[in-house]
Amino acid sequence: MSKGQLYPTEPLKTWGLAKQAREDFYLDYRDCHAKGGIRWAGGAWALDALTYGLGDDVFSITSEPYGASCAFNKDIAMKCMMTTEKYGYARDLCAYMRIYWGSVLTKGTYPWGGDYPIPDFIYQDHICCSHAKWYQVIVDHEPQIPMTCIDVAAGPFMPGTDVKIKPHAVKYVADQMLEAAEWLEKTTGRKFDDEKFIEAVKTECVNTSLWADICALNKAVPAPIDEKTMYSLYVLNTLCKANKRITPVLKEVYEDVKDRVARGIAAVPNEKARIMSDTQPPWGFLKVFRYLERYGVVSIGSLYTFGLMGIWEVKEDGTWGGRTLPWEKGVEIKTREQAAYVNADWNLSKPEFQHFYHPKYKTRMMSRIAKEWKLDGVMLHYNRGCEGLSLGIAENRLGLLKAGVPVMTFEGNMGDEREFDEVATMARIDAFMETLGLKKDY
Repeated sequence: MSKGQLYPTEPLKTWGLAKQAREDFYLDYRDCHAKGGIRWAGGAWALDALTYGLGDDVFSITSEPYGASCAFNKDIAMKCMMTTEKYGYARDLCAYMRIYWGSVLTKGTYPWGGDYPIPDFIYQDHICCSHAKWYQVIVDHEPQIPMTCIDVAAGPFMPGTDVKIKPHAVKYVADQMLEAAEWLEKTTGRKFDDEKFIEAVKTECVNTSLWADICALNKAVPAPIDEKTMYSLYVLNTLCKANKRITPVLKEVYEDVKDRVARGIAAVPNEKARIMSDTQPPWGFLKVFRYLERYGVVSIGSLYTFGLMGIWEVKEDGTWGGRTLPWEKGVEIKTREQAAYVNADWNLSKPEFQHFYHPKYKTRMMSRIAKEWKLDGVMLHYNRGCEGLSLGIAENRLGLLKAGVPVMTFEGNMGDEREFDEVATMARIDAFMETLGLKKDY
């Protein structure tokens, strides 16, 4: 080991596999028309299992991950946002949305080559203030694209608390899915296949529970993976969480991370302290996480990386882990109606949905993570680029401080580099590290 190194480290064996899966997703979307396939657009939270009832050659582009991919390339992101602003859209709107609109409106800005590939239909859900409006603007500019949207603001659920979702709320969402299935048939001219839909619902349960189990492995000391790495892994479920091609990739990642825990392999070899972040990071400045490592600090993840696409429950020992699969509890899925109900219930238990209702739910979950993942502090991103996930974040800060968790805040924007002050953020990190009693190793 080198000077200052406390634990052995090595690259993630499955990194290349996950990277290729991400690349294939965007290329499949771009090229599917040449093979007779269908394209659709919607958010990462869209109930996408339903679309697999149309066949295996149906490919989506999920708006938030697409915006993040563009945001990582500062030149593309700025070109897109400047175009959006020229059309008169306000700069304080969702950064992903502004980038997405700009990509549609600007020639040659698809990061995988060429112009943005126009979808055959839009299928969206609505919980964030921007979701439905996002695609209404697209339809304004491309009026030939049919669109439908499902309201999922049906009431909060949190695993292991006294807040439980009511059956009528699940039915409210499931009934909309059944209506959307008929809409998909009429819109595409394809017959809806119930068996493929049922298979996709089961696949989504496996993939999202599995991601939660991967995140739970980061309770180990040293942490086997860091959050910067996790951003490139959790995205698989944000792209196509009901796609069976993702399952073997996630299973290999799980075994890889589990093996790292067993062998004591660290993501940050000089790990001396553990923190978590919050909401989307400033994608153009991920160097922030590498800067933390100079202090021997690892970010083990966040409610965002854990709960955006991970589905959780409280286990028998009182700790968080991946939610038990429905059929392991004796729930059979044989009909379209049953599949819609299971899928609605599963998605409404998503942790990241909860703070759209009240900040206290997020504070409870973050406090749980701070305890179970053995954290020394929290970095909160006052993210001007996302109204939804930043809702109530100041109240979260107060709640965490009340629970005895040290907190630092920094201001920025996940997609707009003009909103991020790199020098000031690094200075705030330095000050926070000093309060934690940490000094730079290099």
